[in-house]
Amino acid sequence: MSNTPAAAATAFPSNIDIAQRAKMRPIVPLAQERLGIPEDMLESYGRYKAKVSLDYLEQLTGRPDGKLILVTAISPTPAGEGKTTTTVGLGDALNLLGKRAMVCLREPALGPVFGMKGGAAGGGYSQVVPMEDINLHFTGDFAAIALANNLLAGLIDNHIYQGNQLGFDVRRITWRRVVDVNDRALRNIVVGLGGTANGVPREDGFDIVVASEVMAILCLATSLADLKERLGKIVVGYRADQQPILARELKAHGAMTALLKTALAPNLVQTLANNPAFIHGGPFANIAHGCNSVIATRTALKLADYVVTEAGFGADLGAEKFVDIKCRKAGLKPSAAVIVTTVRALKYHGGVELADLKNENLAALEKGAVNLERHIDNVVNHYGLQCTVAINRRHEDTDAEIRLLTERGAAHGVRVIGATHFADGGKGATEVAREVVRLCEQPNKFHFVYEDSATLWDKMKAIATKIYHASDITADSKVRTQIKQLQEAGYGHYPVCVAKTQYSFSTDPKLRGAPSQHVVNVREVRLAAGAEFIIMICGDIMTMPGLPKVPAANSIDVDAEGRITGLF
Repeated sequence: MSNTPAAAATAFPSNIDIAQRAKMRPIVPLAQERLGIPEDMLESYGRYKAKVSLDYLEQLTGRPDGKLILVTAISPTPAGEGKTTTTVGLGDALNLLGKRAMVCLREPALGPVFGMKGGAAGGGYSQVVPMEDINLHFTGDFAAIALANNLLAGLIDNHIYQGNQLGFDVRRITWRRVVDVNDRALRNIVVGLGGTANGVPREDGFDIVVASEVMAILCLATSLADLKERLGKIVVGYRADQQPILARELKAHGAMTALLKTALAPNLVQTLANNPAFIHGGPFANIAHGCNSVIATRTALKLADYVVTEAGFGADLGAEKFVDIKCRKAGLKPSAAVIVTTVRALKYHGGVELADLKNENLAALEKGAVNLERHIDNVVNHYGLQCTVAINRRHEDTDAEIRLLTERGAAHGVRVIGATHFADGGKGATEVAREVVRLCEQPNKFHFVYEDSATLWDKMKAIATKIYHASDITADSKVRTQIKQLQEAGYGHYPVCVAKTQYSFSTDPKLRGAPSQHVVNVREVRLAAGAEFIIMICGDIMTMPGLPKVPAANSIDVDAEGRITGLF
């Protein structure tokens, strides 16, 4: 979500109006001039989008890495925080300070675009462009991921129909189909109806594309060979004796890799300030690991001195998975972190409802500030990172409110800095950028929340008790048995990917602020053997979201000249 600029609340253009007026540079000469990428190593998608060849990425081996900066946020609210907006604004601000900087973002999913959250291209004058393309079909990566996922699903059912030589127990097929729109009616379905010519009837279901293991694999793969190897390791179901069946046993991984070959190459676009930016991969942090691709991040680190990346939702979800999954698996070490907040959002955490957030309310802000402080504690003490807090300023924020948050941050040894990048672009975030540069030169004690050697149960408990401040975790006997079986089957060294509501440290989205001593119930456990993590689904979170009463799709239109309107 985007915020009203601090400078004024009247007559400010919409995000799409700003994006459509942008003076973009053709991406190929921009990449040559700013990044030194040869023209024959770029595959253009029109004038303003390109994929960087995987062959070129291999040529970067041996170059020194730049500094990696993580942008995360407080627990999200309907009031909006602006994490992607801040990521883009910070990248532009670093460039204004004379630093070679790039941003690495995730690709937007159509579920939020047509649902309720909005796009993922930033906002105001801190956007990546071409915004319409990025928020819609972009370069076709999500379509390729969906096709690869659903090809595997089709091969499973065809194998069973053709005699089931691998011995699938149709009650234990774990691979689900995916689609990139929110459609609650597809969560649980029955396939194979209509007689013997149509296959074997069985229960099935759909997830949204961002929750697909194929998405996670693409984002964690380090090469085409690694991608193919990971796809082959996907566990798609079990035999009657509970032995797993892998995608490679169906001879599916070769064709899946062929579908994903182009999608694996990172996408290059630009900010409104004509600074190069990578946008690649798009898992959600509430139901997946929530980070852009390892390939894009590693490439940016070779091409720039400062790389600003984001992890989805709050520092309890996206940042934890960035640390414990992405950094652990890819060998990355961030140099600093930025926690994004707004005054409005913290007043919401303090109990104020949306209609009253524009009014000064120091008591509510002080009450809600505990959410920010919990995230600061997680970043500094549980991830071992130096951090600063960026307040995404709005016009109604008062000096007293800013002063209160500045004092609360100072009590934790953290600078809280107001920023106006939404209204002013990179120059509105230069103070944040200077602080980030300073932090990057300081030593940090980066570490993981748990050790590889811990059991799966203990890893989940460490996340819940340390990061969520829960008193304990629970699970019914069936789930406990599944976790034990995964541990005994040799998957115990995998990290844990928690799927839970993003709106609270608890599993209850209505518990604002910083709840403690709650109990986290693990409702379901899933193996992602190709992505190499275990998904623990907690509370009522769904891997196929539903649309709101008034979907954003209702406001999107195209005029007779082909101009899109209503897209944020």
